[in-house]
Amino acid sequence: MTSHQSTQTMKPATAAKKLGVYLEATPAEFQEGVVSRDELNALQTDPPAWLRDLRRDGPHPRPVVAARLGISISGLARGGITDPLTTEQIEALRQESPEWLVRERATQAEVRKETVRLKEKRAEQDKK
Repeated sequence: MTSHQSTQTMKPATAAKKLGVYLEATPAEFQEGVVSRDELNALQTDPPAWLRDLRRDGPHPRPVVAARLGISISGLARGGITDPLTTEQIEALRQESPEWLVRERATQAEVRKETVRLKEKRAEQDKK
């Protein structure tokens, strides 16, 4: 009996998510094929020009936009941002600093503080 190890593959949408890029902005051959685990690792360790350009200039998917603005994905939606944004658009938003963005950043800061407080509280309880 011989063991045959099959190659793990994923849909382009999954690979794009793991790479942190907007699927619709990727090349057609990426969108139409499947991506093996080895191909994904190769893309991560030695990204081709199209991937470097997408990561640098966008358009970026919502999780990346939210992270670059320092807010949650829900905060993006509350701010009316539902489409992918380019790096230039993200920078413009930072410069404008609309009221909703200031509010969402404050909310995110509070969430982070509360997370730290709870983590410290659990650590104290674990010591007892």
